[in-house]
Amino acid sequence: MENSFEALITSYIETKVGISENFLSNELANSLKQNLLALNQQNLLIVAGTGNSEVIAYDNAVRSDSIYWLDKKHNNEFENAFFVQIEAFIAYLNESCFTGITGYEFHYSLYEKGDFYLQHFDQFQNNPSRKYSMISYLNDNWKPEDGGELLIHQENSNQKISPTQGKTIFFKSDELLHEVLVTQNTRMSITGWLKCD
Repeated sequence: MENSFEALITSYIETKVGISENFLSNELANSLKQNLLALNQQNLLIVAGTGNSEVIAYDNAVRSDSIYWLDKKHNNEFENAFFVQIEAFIAYLNESCFTGITGYEFHYSLYEKGDFYLQHFDQFQNNPSRKYSMISYLNDNWKPEDGGELLIHQENSNQKISPTQGKTIFFKSDELLHEVLVTQNTRMSITGWLKCD
């Protein structure tokens, strides 16, 4: 577990984008994916907006995915296992990098064929509590022609990241402009933020 934590931190320090190829075990990723698909079948996902609860907008010309917020109150064994992993990473991050993270929030994200999310930052103008963004992917057998890459804009170059299962991405929420390119296949992830409330 600590190896995947160190991979996130080391690559983040080197390139401003932390990447761990196996932050989630294949077993946990598969279980979370099946849970997401079941929630979708029950029509429990909601249209994703932009902004926070104080100022939220819905525009499918900007963002077209659907989401479902994870919550310990659900008492779902797979969500809880994910929370255990995140809490262990936060403890490791705070101890090794003195980041002072005090909380987190995560949701499932489902992109159907043709969905996308245009360029954006993850920190709200009216609330700076989101410090780091994390995305864990749940897509096995993902092929280049499936699209749906995370495109991160940096000063000297852009970075395209394929949403392959088990991979987790980590970056500062207010620092990097990023987008989700149009997907040609059903694309699933858990997306969230490490916060200082």
